[in-house]
Amino acid sequence: MWIAIVIVVVLGVALAIAARGGSGTAAPRSAAPPALVAKVTSIPATVTQQVGAGSATGLPKAIDAPALTKDGKPRIVYIGAEYCPFCAAERWAMVVALARFGTFSNLSVTRSSSIDIFPNTNTFSFYGATYASSRLVFEPVELRTNQVASDGGYKELETPTPEQQQLISTYDVPPYVDASSANAIPFVALGGKYLISGATYDAAVLQGKSADEIATALSDPTSAISRGVVGAANTMTAALCKLTNDKPATACGDPTIRALESRLG
Repeated sequence: MWIAIVIVVVLGVALAIAARGGSGTAAPRSAAPPALVAKVTSIPATVTQQVGAGSATGLPKAIDAPALTKDGKPRIVYIGAEYCPFCAAERWAMVVALARFGTFSNLSVTRSSSIDIFPNTNTFSFYGATYASSRLVFEPVELRTNQVASDGGYKELETPTPEQQQLISTYDVPPYVDASSANAIPFVALGGKYLISGATYDAAVLQGKSADEIATALSDPTSAISRGVVGAANTMTAALCKLTNDKPATACGDPTIRALESRLG
């Protein structure tokens, strides 16, 4: 179900364009409104506790791999693309989780492809964003835009370093992921100890919602959006707390996060 990084994506997009007789419309990338970012990065602790794992499809997968660090801090390597609807969903959870350990600057907003499954899903883009943290290093790579290129694929945006590409080639394949989702994006390597491949909740819950509607729903623990986004963010937070030796206490001292930590491999 997840979108593969290479040939499968290009062929699928080309067929979709041919079937629809058009090239689709691209959403411009623009600066994320500060009020929107504030809503997403200040989820009340009561919501975290009521949601728990919510409707997250599972925990980050534990792996036995060399540690990913920089300057003594765990590295979080994200590989995605702006057209990708599953990346669109996962970015909401990633912003919620990572904001518990640091601060984002220059986040953008955009939409996923208009001609893919879950079209025009409102989301953030990590392209051009920076992340400051005393606990973690965040390395995002947005491979392609949501603009269709002349070859039927999407226009290239960023290129992984050889090391980042090696992470995908090594860990985004069996036995670390199911064969049906090999080479899928989003791919997230968490400090060399955990990984995420594909969206970790149902992206359908975001369909038809504006970015502000999604952000507002996050503070309602009974909403499907909150159960998906915050639930996925909580499972990711548990893995990040493992990497940071349960610091900061504001994130890792939460009893809900500690309970999720106990379930990690």
